[in-house]
Amino acid sequence: VQLQASGGGLVQAGGSLRLSCAASGRTFSSYAVGWFRQSPGKDRDFVGYISGSGDSTDYGDSVKGRFTISRDNAKNTVYLQMNSLKSEDTAVYYCAARSAYYSSDYRYGPSFDHWGQGTLVTVSS
Repeated sequence: VQLQASGGGLVQAGGSLRLSCAASGRTFSSYAVGWFRQSPGKDRDFVGYISGSGDSTDYGDSVKGRFTISRDNAKNTVYLQMNSLKSEDTAVYYCAARSAYYSSDYRYGPSFDHWGQGTLVTVSS
């Protein structure tokens, strides 16, 4: 599967953005998707996860309650709705996919096989 993230941009603190992760292929529901982010000089952080069916989601502690992940398998797209943005949310955001049948820790980036190119989110204070 090939992934393409989009929707990044410049937003003021307190604002919202919605990122999209579009996937190629006809069996998108067989892939779980994770969102990760990385700021310059920092390690890559886990943002959130959604199962192949969309029934299960999980979020990193720093975004819990502010970010929401959803998916539309008919459109082969996963969304990351980001609300109440803070300056510390500034980063390049990546979506990644792996088989929905993997049971390894989805917070661990290397457990994902396929990565999109990233989209930059800049939050101004």
